[in-house]
Amino acid sequence: MSAASDRARYYLERSVPELQLFSRLALFTPAEITAIARKRSDFEHVLNSNGSTPRDYIRYATYEMNLDALRKKRCKRLGVKGRVGEQQWSGQRTVFFIFERGVKKFPGEKGLWNEYITFCTQARANKKLAKVFTAVLRLRPRDWGMWVRAAKYYAEVQGDMGTARSYLQRGLRFCPEERRLWIEYARLEMGYLGKLAARRRILGLEGREEKVEGKGEQESEDVIALPEISAEDMQGDEMKGVEEVDVNALVRLKDAPAYTGAIPMAIFDAGMKQFADDTGFATEFFELVAMYESVPAAKTVLEHICDCMQSVGSGSAELVVCEATLQTFGIEKTSAEFPAALSASLATLKRGATQIPTAEHARLGQRAVQYLATCLQYDGELDEGVQQVLEASIVRYARFMITGSASDHQKLEILVDSLVQDGKTGAAAVLRAMPIGQTAT
Repeated sequence: MSAASDRARYYLERSVPELQLFSRLALFTPAEITAIARKRSDFEHVLNSNGSTPRDYIRYATYEMNLDALRKKRCKRLGVKGRVGEQQWSGQRTVFFIFERGVKKFPGEKGLWNEYITFCTQARANKKLAKVFTAVLRLRPRDWGMWVRAAKYYAEVQGDMGTARSYLQRGLRFCPEERRLWIEYARLEMGYLGKLAARRRILGLEGREEKVEGKGEQESEDVIALPEISAEDMQGDEMKGVEEVDVNALVRLKDAPAYTGAIPMAIFDAGMKQFADDTGFATEFFELVAMYESVPAAKTVLEHICDCMQSVGSGSAELVVCEATLQTFGIEKTSAEFPAALSASLATLKRGATQIPTAEHARLGQRAVQYLATCLQYDGELDEGVQQVLEASIVRYARFMITGSASDHQKLEILVDSLVQDGKTGAAAVLRAMPIGQTAT
């Protein structure tokens, strides 16, 4: 126990100059400084005992973060600025030190690493965070979620897609069998394409075909100069940072392979090879890409996925619904073109129902309802005739799920609940009003 006490005393002595600074600047009263010293002593004795846990380190770090926040408020209130007030007090360094001790003692504790990463992110300690990601991924190379977190940080916070891709590609080497990692890679790339497309729209570059004149022509078309783009940029004030965009690069971007969907398609092709042309992977990939309707390259990627599913002989319910979805993809539900597209989509579903095995009809019905429910989300703005057709079609394909078994009602209830959770209340209401004693005809 004496060794633990000696270590605790050593760490406490490190904080004495800081407490003296608090007293000299009158940031805290003598009673408060005594309370701070006592609290730190309690934490240090717990941490240096044999029974310490990762939660103890997190609690200590949280206490120091709160103390640092209070110190900043009092500095501001008392007008303490400059080197004396800010640079001599190492609040962040204290928290870093606590976390470093924690992960050294509990290197396999994922929750502690996550708290450390969260703090580094909030503190904008980019150099420190790079070291933390390197350390944790050396210890946990099979943790696919950590590879994704590192990639998202560099893509969304740092605006560095090159580093983000590097993390995901290394992650795939360690976790090639993890389907979610492939999907997250595609999500990151589609999100990036969405941000590029939004920037082009903001600058009025969509549809601009003229060639860029001047020295910009001599630059490589594969090098795209962009500002740092964070997730917040696309949520609310989309004009933030637009003045920093290289307009010439965004004009040239229209025909660049990266903008036309080449990277998501390459990810898909590699994933299909990894998973032996699995229809489930292809469907999951298709559903992800279909979420990015505003991305110009999305339809090209979807067509590529459908072509691949057809080439591997996948005559399945999933392929039928994917082909039907493609008919209406990118078309405004309230536009004059939508009724014709919907008609072609319903024809695809009807034809597919006759071509797939009867055993797959229930799955076709469920997926068709989910697709049609997305179209019905525009309830109140849709043409009355289009709305009636969608509601009738939802009922028709919901009946594909009714086989006469006792579990039919439960299947529909589960589907209704999932539609409500996704905000597709119009389709859920249609299903609730549907009699279940009828089968598909």
